[in-house]
Amino acid sequence: MMRNPLSTLLIAAALVGGVEAHEIQPMAPSGAAADRFPKPDRPVAEIVSAQWALEKKRDKADEVGQVVALMGIREGQTVADIGAGNGYYVFRLAKLVGPTGRIFAEDITPDYLADLDKKVRESGQTNITVARGEAHDPRLPPASLDAAVLVHMYHEISQPYGLLHNLAAAMKPGGRVGIVDAEDIPSKHGTPPKLLRCELAAAGYKEISLKTLKGGVGYLGIFEAPAAEARPDPATITPCKDETTRKNSR
Repeated sequence: MMRNPLSTLLIAAALVGGVEAHEIQPMAPSGAAADRFPKPDRPVAEIVSAQWALEKKRDKADEVGQVVALMGIREGQTVADIGAGNGYYVFRLAKLVGPTGRIFAEDITPDYLADLDKKVRESGQTNITVARGEAHDPRLPPASLDAAVLVHMYHEISQPYGLLHNLAAAMKPGGRVGIVDAEDIPSKHGTPPKLLRCELAAAGYKEISLKTLKGGVGYLGIFEAPAAEARPDPATITPCKDETTRKNSR
């Protein structure tokens, strides 16, 4: 028997406080399969850490505050942190959206999820749901998100076209996706803005803005996700090529 996606979400949210960290489950069934999408025509960085930089530096730059203001994230919204890592954004966003909002802390690395699940339990914050995704699919409930953030991890996504395609299905109409990254090549843990724009456009996303953040914490690209029915057919996606990445990776 098929379960209503919203029912699945409510049951999972209720259970998240009672399951062991190693039992963290996806929030929704699988979307389009990874083998339907082309691989990126560029290097993919290795996942090396649960955090991008020291929290003190990021707090001094008010990184989260800048992102929140530019994206218009507010109380009562549902936001996903894709590749949540150590939860730097998770706990700050949870306070911002308040008890009427919800944060999905999604990641694919078991150790990160276990540590984050423990931190969520210890924090006592009840509006955070830890969720396990896949490299090509965040596995989040359909039409559930007002916004999603991907922070200093886009260059580590091995299947960006699949992830963007499946993430779009989890966004509400007009939902915004914010990508924070360094202006560098993927092998040096960054994404050239031109390459980012190309890959998001190939997946059907519309650019809203791309601005350098203050304090040396990278740039923020904001994109509107396509409606689920308006997403490009995976078979029609042509991988983007970036000559800067090619030259610097030789």
